[in-house]
Amino acid sequence: MNASASSAQGPRRYVIIGNGVAGNQAAELLRERDPDSRITILTNSRLLFYNRYLLPQLFKGHQSWHAFLANPPEYYVQRRIEVRRDCRVVSVDTRNKQVKLAHNEPIGYDALLVATGGRSHLPEDLADCRSLFHHFGTYEAAVTTRKALPDNGTVVMLGGDMIGLDLARTLLAVSCRVILVTHETTFWPHKLTAEERADALAALEKMGIELIDGDARGGVTSVEAGAPGLPARRVVFRQGGDLYGDVVMPFYGLTPLVEFMVGTGTDIERGLLVNTTLRTSDPSIYAAGDVCQIWSEQDHAYRFYYGYKNVRAMGAVAAINMTGGHEHFATTQEETLGRDGQGHIDSPFWACE
Repeated sequence: MNASASSAQGPRRYVIIGNGVAGNQAAELLRERDPDSRITILTNSRLLFYNRYLLPQLFKGHQSWHAFLANPPEYYVQRRIEVRRDCRVVSVDTRNKQVKLAHNEPIGYDALLVATGGRSHLPEDLADCRSLFHHFGTYEAAVTTRKALPDNGTVVMLGGDMIGLDLARTLLAVSCRVILVTHETTFWPHKLTAEERADALAALEKMGIELIDGDARGGVTSVEAGAPGLPARRVVFRQGGDLYGDVVMPFYGLTPLVEFMVGTGTDIERGLLVNTTLRTSDPSIYAAGDVCQIWSEQDHAYRFYYGYKNVRAMGAVAAINMTGGHEHFATTQEETLGRDGQGHIDSPFWACE
């Protein structure tokens, strides 16, 4: 055990908010570095940690949640990692070092890791249509979408970030029709020049995705329930015209889940601001994954880092530093949008190994 991780008042208490790649990697390393500590993971989900990169497999018939678990239940028992499922964090009391749950239960901590990730971003002018969208960010949402999509059905994707385009590959493989309404967030989080974007859009068409220029139509103004005898959803454009699909899915990038941190005194921009050790402005609180913006000496600004490899590395760095180390995060994730052997787009953000 790292000597600085011990506590004169008993086992050190580590609390992790978030049950994804970063949080679970951190929990694993925390246990290795501080065998006597108490480790608690808090999550909204009813499931244990599962590999979200595998969720497109739901559309190929793999629907048992057991197949998606990254670790069996006994993994957590053997490592004495407590996972509190189906509970929602509403606030953090930094003065008393307590996490407050929705049912008013306080959870004390000595060191806190925020690894809540992000939710699918939805432009403000489409917020009123929220109930008509189908989502994909969780196992439960993906199952609901799969049940709503008939065999050989039509999926209308709005935006087209890399999460959505990864799903599109699977949908095409199972003979679904995919219509993409392009947006400035198409290919997010990749940053492309105008020439690179045009080339990548052409590659999407070669893959079999049907493209509609969202900007040329003034953007999407609303999504409505389809009329009797027509597909279930109607997409309406601001400058006229519409299209129909069985499901409509928004893929406009991610919004960091930081609402419960407002008022804590920690520095927040879009996400939690952290230095390269992943520590926030509060010395007892760290952040890892899509929820945080990390200071970049190269860019002289705080920036997000995405991708499985980066997120996993953040979890490890946070755990080392929460137990007295002084590790710095450095990205190892390639960020260039490439091509496979068939000329189709290929993103490093799709790789989970």
